[in-house]
Amino acid sequence: MKRCILFITGFLFVAGIAAAQTQEAEPGLFTADGQPVSWDRLLEAAGAVEVVFLGEQHDDTVAHRRQLRVLEALQERYGQQRPLVLSLEMFERDVQLVLDEYRQGLIPETQFLNAARPWPNYKRDYRPLVEFARAHGWVILAANAPRRYVNRVRRLGREALEALSPQARGYLPPLPYPEPSDLYRRRFVALMRGVSHGSMQVDVEHLLQAQALWDATMAYSLAEHLMRQPEALIVHVTGAFHVEGRMGTPEMLQRYRPGTRMLVVVLRPAADPLRFDPAQHMGLGDFIWLTPAPKSSARP
Repeated sequence: MKRCILFITGFLFVAGIAAAQTQEAEPGLFTADGQPVSWDRLLEAAGAVEVVFLGEQHDDTVAHRRQLRVLEALQERYGQQRPLVLSLEMFERDVQLVLDEYRQGLIPETQFLNAARPWPNYKRDYRPLVEFARAHGWVILAANAPRRYVNRVRRLGREALEALSPQARGYLPPLPYPEPSDLYRRRFVALMRGVSHGSMQVDVEHLLQAQALWDATMAYSLAEHLMRQPEALIVHVTGAFHVEGRMGTPEMLQRYRPGTRMLVVVLRPAADPLRFDPAQHMGLGDFIWLTPAPKSSARP
């Protein structure tokens, strides 16, 4: 309940969304407390902030199409007013140069893909976002921590990063990176308890610290860019767990850049995408955008 109140308060501050709806509601799009809301209200709210988080389930193809729709609408509405930036969990900070070279047309796509370690579903789900941003002159950020360092934390704990070279540390936020909040910790531990690992011995604390490294690195990437370009509007695409309840990456961003204006949009599969279920959806984001759930839908 406390989280929901915080969400509703932040939501009203950012965009005044709880005002009477005078436009037709977008199917499946709701406010934090479940009120149907129009597409135009979403765009108005996005224009009032510095970072728009789009939290997804990675295999939700409908969500990816909707993300592209968001980019297209922001380009049309704000492209002449503000620098627009696409930030992606799906690329790691050590391939930023490669991403920049491709964005600038210095290397062909085949070389970009060979060097950038794209996710297996890149062509279907993320390429349309990158190509749209590239075609319209957006900056594109490789926001995430290199997975080899995340794996090191998962195996050995956060202190193991101290052994890295200065060059390697340059791909990470300043060490030691912030601890996850107590609420995020409880949420993560509860999730891990619900996951079966068979006979594997899992160090939940190391897993949590690895998760926190992802959150901290993405948040630091956003904060760094806003320091360089404070007038920018950044759209950050990431897994929903990293942003639900404004925990995870948004919390870390507030630590690195207090006062950053942000909007959290959670795209969540649902058996009935036109029905807001308070037990499942309340307070997940400033907006919750429900998508049709495939029969084999899994948690992000």
